[in-house]
Amino acid sequence: MCGARYCGGNEYIDEIENLCKDRALIAFGLNSEDWGVNVQPYSCTSANFAVFTGLLLPGDRIMGLDTPSGGNTSHGRKVSGASIFFESLPYKVDPKSGIVDYDKLEERAVDFRPKILICGGSSYLREWDYVRFRQIADKCGAVLMCDMAQISGLIAAKTCLANFLQESVSPFEYCDIVTSTNHKSLRGPRGGIIFYRKGSKPKKRGLLLNQGDGSDRYNFEEKINFAVFPSLQGGPHNNHIAALAIALKQVATPEYKAFMQQVKKKARALASALLDKNCRLVTGGTDNHLLLWDLRNLGLTGKSFDKVCEICHITLNKIAIFDEKGMITPGGVRIGTPAMMSRGCLESDFEIIADFLFRAAQIANLVQRQKASLMGLQSNKDIVELGTRVENFATQFALPGLDV
Repeated sequence: MCGARYCGGNEYIDEIENLCKDRALIAFGLNSEDWGVNVQPYSCTSANFAVFTGLLLPGDRIMGLDTPSGGNTSHGRKVSGASIFFESLPYKVDPKSGIVDYDKLEERAVDFRPKILICGGSSYLREWDYVRFRQIADKCGAVLMCDMAQISGLIAAKTCLANFLQESVSPFEYCDIVTSTNHKSLRGPRGGIIFYRKGSKPKKRGLLLNQGDGSDRYNFEEKINFAVFPSLQGGPHNNHIAALAIALKQVATPEYKAFMQQVKKKARALASALLDKNCRLVTGGTDNHLLLWDLRNLGLTGKSFDKVCEICHITLNKIAIFDEKGMITPGGVRIGTPAMMSRGCLESDFEIIADFLFRAAQIANLVQRQKASLMGLQSNKDIVELGTRVENFATQFALPGLDV
């Protein structure tokens, strides 16, 4: 940690890291007496595993959102490193609405009694009910952790709204630990970050972990810092930490807040344009910057659509839909709006993007029915034509920071 490096020559490195930590707290409106932060993790997956390593013993239980429901593999899915050392049980979304089923979540959590309950995911489109999560965590005696990797920028900009109320809602109001990646909506470098509570615990903050008269204190800081280094990592990537400090300074500006408000607005515009074309969107829309397009009613797989889009210069990614049985050939794609917002796209431009996406779906459907080889699509007449249209459209918008 700063001031305690093994190697010499870190005077200015320490200044940069301390500056980054200060800016992280400022960006999310946190008091240094109540919250601490570690900016050294190499990724959000590393950050999550550091939390598990620091707070749990091998075999202890964790509980996060099921991956097909929109959760992240690092939350305990069987292919993750976390599943090797810790026992995990996922909760799921309602099969009809695509929204987290909080009643079933509570029922499973009370039976399973995880040591850490995780909210947050990679492709969940609606606001999280942090109040309900807090109640469930307290009921089963769990530490409540939020992985805000996808929506950290929205949270920093205070654009996440409580249900039926035009009031900003934040995981920092209810969670004990909050992790994030840095390169998504925060627009920083690749890397991870961990926020953890400090100071005295409030009364009635959990049945098992926080019994007492309110004089108990959080003990996360030393455990999490030691888990990051030396338990799991070597020296910090100081260049990434410096880049994160710059990104966090931007996050704290009014311009960034206005940008993130527009990101959400454009996501809704894109969703509306696709719905007008009778496209099937998971949950019928979005509360953040992501859309999930269920392609199965078009007879399409996410794999074939992803490939056609890539050749046409459109980047998105195939993803499983929550009620699918397998994930080898997923039936949907995930689409985000921040990248094109950074390039200056207006709502009318996102309507054009919706046209491109729908045309790509038509082409992919034809290619799939003809059982054409994905390797030979570069010369497909329809794909070449759409790719030219996309390229002509995209060159109107400069890439941020580049003069070409």
